[in-house]
Amino acid sequence: MKRTIVIALHIGYWILYLALLALFILFLEAGGIKTISQGHKHMMGFLKLLTMMTILPAIAGFYIFYGFLFDKYLSNKKIALLCIAGLIFAMLSGMLGLAGLAVVTNGKMIMNNQWREMLYIILFMSLLSLVHGVIALVMKGFIKWYGDIKIKEDLRQKNFETELALVKSQLSPHFLFNTINNIDVLIQKDPQKASEYLIKLSDIMRFMLYETKVELIPLQQELVYIGKYIDLQKIRTNNPECIQYIIKGEPANRFIAPMVFIPFIENACKHAVHMKTGTSIFIRLYIDEKGLHFSCENQFSDNKPLADDYSGIGNELIRKRLGLLYKHRHTLVIGKEDKTYRVQLSIFNE
Repeated sequence: MKRTIVIALHIGYWILYLALLALFILFLEAGGIKTISQGHKHMMGFLKLLTMMTILPAIAGFYIFYGFLFDKYLSNKKIALLCIAGLIFAMLSGMLGLAGLAVVTNGKMIMNNQWREMLYIILFMSLLSLVHGVIALVMKGFIKWYGDIKIKEDLRQKNFETELALVKSQLSPHFLFNTINNIDVLIQKDPQKASEYLIKLSDIMRFMLYETKVELIPLQQELVYIGKYIDLQKIRTNNPECIQYIIKGEPANRFIAPMVFIPFIENACKHAVHMKTGTSIFIRLYIDEKGLHFSCENQFSDNKPLADDYSGIGNELIRKRLGLLYKHRHTLVIGKEDKTYRVQLSIFNE
């Protein structure tokens, strides 16, 4: 939900509350009941008492529940602790209102009342604070619920756009034709190896077309796909050492959104130089108890400009997708230095 709408909800709520207070006072006046305002010579004194008894505890209770108790307890489903903390903070809000009354009356209202009456005043203001606190929880829950729906809608739309872009990118004629031509050459030299590569190409196409429709897939499945993709890239160089692919850690029982790493790898294969003579691309994935740490480096030539397009998927689209999938749970650093293009992506556990 937009910030302006949230602010408008808060302003509207307090305007409605003040209007109800004004309506209540008018009702008492119309009924011939002596109100607090008739006992004061100046309206300012009445407004001060009204603020301390009905507005200050209400504001304190509302925003304590809204800004602190919801996130700390209700979001984590700690209902018992929420109830206990809510009662404590409601009482504190009532005492805050009493302190405000003591300040605006210079202590006269406190001294002129018996302890039983003072207790009733505190209980009244505490109950008022608690009511506003419950309303704050409902409002914050509605805003969070609406925000979650909006995020899921954006995520589904962005995933759809990304999947289309990825399919178009990965199944581009350039990639397919090169791979098929390389396999065709291998058929004459090594039919068995050509068959193996043809199966890998088939597996990759099946993975991209059918197995990327879900939100999460096993990490092991993603890594197998990356390995097959790298194997297909190697056959066009006739240099098995052109890409270094290292995995450290245990990928079992880990899940990830499909095709998160492949745009970076494909971009490296597209722009790397010296692929036929040495190791030009370094791909590393470290898995630890905190999460996944991926890096991809490739050498490039100053004479060949680096297109920042990730084969049809812009940087902005990748960042948005990561932001939707792993909000506040990832870091992405992209840069180039000393003829080396470097991508570092970390995805942290919840």
